[in-house]
Amino acid sequence: MSVFPKVLVDQAHSSAWSLDAGVAATMNPANPADASLAKAADALRARGFEVAALTDAFSAQTLGDAEVLVIDHLADAKAERVMGDLPPVLTDAEIDAVEAYVAAGGGLIVFAECEQDTYGNNLNDLLARFGVHVDSTLVHESTDGGRRHHHNATWVLGEIPTGHGQGILAGVDQLCFYRAGVIDISANPQAQVLASSSATAHPAQRALAVALRHGQGRVVVLADSDLVGDDSIDELDHARFWTNIVTWASAGHAAAPSAIAGSDTANLPEWQRLKAATLELREMQSKDGSIDGAQHDHRRATYLVEQIVTEITALAPRFPHDADYLAALPGDLTKWVEGGFGVPDFLDSLMEFRPDLHRVDGIEHLVLFPMYTQNGNPNRVFEALLVTVPWPQWLAEVEREYVNPAFVPVNFLDFTPGYDTNSAVLFPETVAVREVPKFYWGAIFCDREGARFRRVVESAADLLSLQLPPDAERLLGSQELAQSTFALWDLIHDRTHSHGDLPFDPFMIKQRMPFWMYALEELRCDLSTFREAVKLEAEGQPYARSVQLAILFDRLFRFPITGDRVRNYDGLGGQLMFAYLHKHDALRWTDNKLSFDWRRVPEVVVALCEEVETLYRSGIDRSRVGHWLASYEFVTRYVAPHPASTWAKGPQSLPLDGTVKELVDLVQPDEFPLNVFYEALRKKLGAVIESTRGITAASAVVEPVAVA
Repeated sequence: MSVFPKVLVDQAHSSAWSLDAGVAATMNPANPADASLAKAADALRARGFEVAALTDAFSAQTLGDAEVLVIDHLADAKAERVMGDLPPVLTDAEIDAVEAYVAAGGGLIVFAECEQDTYGNNLNDLLARFGVHVDSTLVHESTDGGRRHHHNATWVLGEIPTGHGQGILAGVDQLCFYRAGVIDISANPQAQVLASSSATAHPAQRALAVALRHGQGRVVVLADSDLVGDDSIDELDHARFWTNIVTWASAGHAAAPSAIAGSDTANLPEWQRLKAATLELREMQSKDGSIDGAQHDHRRATYLVEQIVTEITALAPRFPHDADYLAALPGDLTKWVEGGFGVPDFLDSLMEFRPDLHRVDGIEHLVLFPMYTQNGNPNRVFEALLVTVPWPQWLAEVEREYVNPAFVPVNFLDFTPGYDTNSAVLFPETVAVREVPKFYWGAIFCDREGARFRRVVESAADLLSLQLPPDAERLLGSQELAQSTFALWDLIHDRTHSHGDLPFDPFMIKQRMPFWMYALEELRCDLSTFREAVKLEAEGQPYARSVQLAILFDRLFRFPITGDRVRNYDGLGGQLMFAYLHKHDALRWTDNKLSFDWRRVPEVVVALCEEVETLYRSGIDRSRVGHWLASYEFVTRYVAPHPASTWAKGPQSLPLDGTVKELVDLVQPDEFPLNVFYEALRKKLGAVIESTRGITAASAVVEPVAVA
């Protein structure tokens, strides 16, 4: 299955709608938009979906490779201008094929109409398989009030039972059914009513759109087809509703396989021998990478190094793009041995390792260095890695706009124990070297970030009774989609560190300052990435919507409760985002259920981004300490400081004429404690967070891990 669904639109059975605007013009010359689904197809393609016409009868063969089938208002030629060579009456074999297709995980969307019986089709025979029936009537709104659209009695505004914002209706508040019948679900009480006629309509309070599950698949039925036609899809919330129902219907299919499946490099005996020698060697190393001869046998260490060199030489032909690095690596190993196994220095080979020059989709690298791993092993001991680089054409095209030549996305093939941790980065500055050189690249493990995201968010949503939007549900269901999402997120995030109004070193982790400054910098980069993703979504970049969801959910669910509470700057960034969304009513915690106003979330997150950037712009006019104080005040607008905080008492309580160290030392280890929501969430999700240690695509699961 592709990362994005394939949608087949029936164009065979005398359909009143055409995917081709040109054909629609021949069907309805006076108003082609009233016969065209071209815009509906474009809306799906902008999200990465493949949309194709189905011009044959329904069968296992014709439906087999699609995630969703759309049946779009079948009609006899006497009743409507139609297209397609087959009659609007489905055969028994076709009905059987469609039911089997849905039961096996396919998605089905059926557009019915008002006065259903006048069109000469037998859609109700098909819908009966799912416990649904379209009644042949025409809904009228009796009063010229808020439920009539443009004062037209038969253009009725559907009532959304759950209100806008949740699940399949995420971001949907208003839908117009232009001439609709009603749907009887008495034979399937489990069906979800998505919209209904009002109490003042006739018929009153009857279903106009429903969703249901059947076997492994999903079905959506609408009693009107006009709301997604070219002349109506841009009205109200029709476009969002359309993409929601198609995405939701597609989610019955199994998740796409991992992008790195099929590589056999990690199974090679040469790699296995190299890894085994590295594992034994690293057990001899001290924290600084040296080997104490009083405690360990240098002769054995020499033998292990020789074996590693032998295997590197044997494997080198598989990595011609790394020839210079793999040729220099034995030299650094030999120098280390000849130097008596002191503190290792791998500067020469590090300078030859340039994965940034070989960003080719699927290319693999063998990596061996004495290094520590961020959020993992703090000791500079040997780590051996096999990685692959995902660099599809679409990502290369985005990078041309968001130029980031140092960014290298990677996925795991195999690794030593330093990466059997929370570490998801490979940075050259972690390698043991004699001097700090210029660094040309930084690598992010997108598969680990994606797998961790999926597991934590799936469990958090289950715990918090969060009804995920359909595109979020699909993101959690596909490891490959998650990996690609994190590649795009990290590409833009990393470049943002050196862009914008910067009153201080963007890589200020090397400086001594209060940890909320680090929090604001990392949050700024994520907020800026979110804002760019909103822009990219409007331009039709198919992964952009997933990036917004990933930033939102990772920041809100994983960051605040991961790691200890000592100077947890990423945690604070998540706390700040949560509080800002809550204060601006884009996030709600009611009746022990979390929900979002999905219509407002993008604008509220962008507003937070602009506030942070305003803080940054004004920072250039302040002293360093003055900017710390202004930043502290900004954070405390949204996140309550520690009750014992000296900083919270104001500048008059701080030794402003003292040293920087004195000021920083007055910061509480947990200057901004978790609120009651996060305290409870941390207790419930602690085991889930711990389960993501060392996770990779191969170990990722879609199902939520049990929570306390």
